[in-house]
Amino acid sequence: MKTIQYIDQVEIKDKRVLVRVDFDVSLNPDHSIANDVRIQQNLPTLKYLLKNNNRLICVAKLNRPKKRDPSHSLKPVVKRLQEYLPDYKITLIDDFLTCDQKIFNEQKPNEILVLENIRFYRQEKDYSTIFARKLSALADVYVNDGFAVSHRTDTSVIGPPKFIPGYGGLLLKKELEMLTRITKKPAKPMVAIIGGAKVSTKIGLVNKLIKIVDYLIIGGGLANTFVCAQGLEVGTSFCEYEAVQQARKLLALAKGNRAHIVLPVDAVVASTKDDKTSEVVKIKDIPPNKSIFDIGPETKAQIGCILAKAKTVIWNGPVGYFENPVFRQGTDFIFYSLAHNDGVVSIVGGGDTLAAISKKEYLDKITHISTGGGAMLEFIEKGTLPGIEALKKK
Repeated sequence: MKTIQYIDQVEIKDKRVLVRVDFDVSLNPDHSIANDVRIQQNLPTLKYLLKNNNRLICVAKLNRPKKRDPSHSLKPVVKRLQEYLPDYKITLIDDFLTCDQKIFNEQKPNEILVLENIRFYRQEKDYSTIFARKLSALADVYVNDGFAVSHRTDTSVIGPPKFIPGYGGLLLKKELEMLTRITKKPAKPMVAIIGGAKVSTKIGLVNKLIKIVDYLIIGGGLANTFVCAQGLEVGTSFCEYEAVQQARKLLALAKGNRAHIVLPVDAVVASTKDDKTSEVVKIKDIPPNKSIFDIGPETKAQIGCILAKAKTVIWNGPVGYFENPVFRQGTDFIFYSLAHNDGVVSIVGGGDTLAAISKKEYLDKITHISTGGGAMLEFIEKGTLPGIEALKKK
């Protein structure tokens, strides 16, 4: 049976190590870093490898540029990484394909090289064997510590292990152990909270969750399609009308599996997402000229009762437009409900969810904050990821 070996299970010493990290941080309008939790999560792996006299070459992306664009440079990331690792010289390599190769050949153990945004190369998204070979040629060993990108088939994720020995980093190990634990042997009652917009991209996931959870709480734009599936109107709210029939099938499937799908019974509505005022209405009474931007107090009370007795909770996606303080109360309520349940194993993931809770107290009350939203959901649905499969050895 093929398995992954992690860096703490083998000796990697005095090597050149290509490390696929997840430095895809959120930026402020002035390009300063708004939240560096993803950098922090990769530090244990970097420090572990540095301790054994390895020379590190980090590979990462930032945002989704289609071509080379200075506004998506990893310069702010390198600056922040230098603050976390002050004893090392950290250098950003503008273009590893054309730069003087002496930079790599003469790299010292106290130097860390960071390749400029890997998405600047079109060969990253359009898998290229030649590009994978060129990346691999930089190092003796490959380590994947980028859980958040491991659901992708990008060249830097699945390519290098075909040419040099590949291992999992400490963050990847932590993520997979935690997710395996809650999908294989979850303590009951088990609750999943799913936000986001589109039902069509989450059909497989909802199918899987219905079979393993006791309660599936659906919020955000996703809930609107399910509300429509019940024959109700959602005003000017976002709704994936072409997926209403699929939503009806999922509601029927849940009944057959005895999973309870929890949908909003009331909502906070307004004319636009930027409104400073709002009103609460029953879900059956959404005005035709208003949109749903948050869950209402009755829905919060219903969710609160469920979360108070939950033993396992998976949460991905805010339940309202949290960027506007008027519409963030539902998401805040869920966070504080989890934080005050001392008996729950809670896993929270997804970029928007992390952004919504990142500056809150009680973050230490969450059992595990996953760096990957899409990767977390795909692993729950399929039990593996392309980045994991690429590392497996006989």
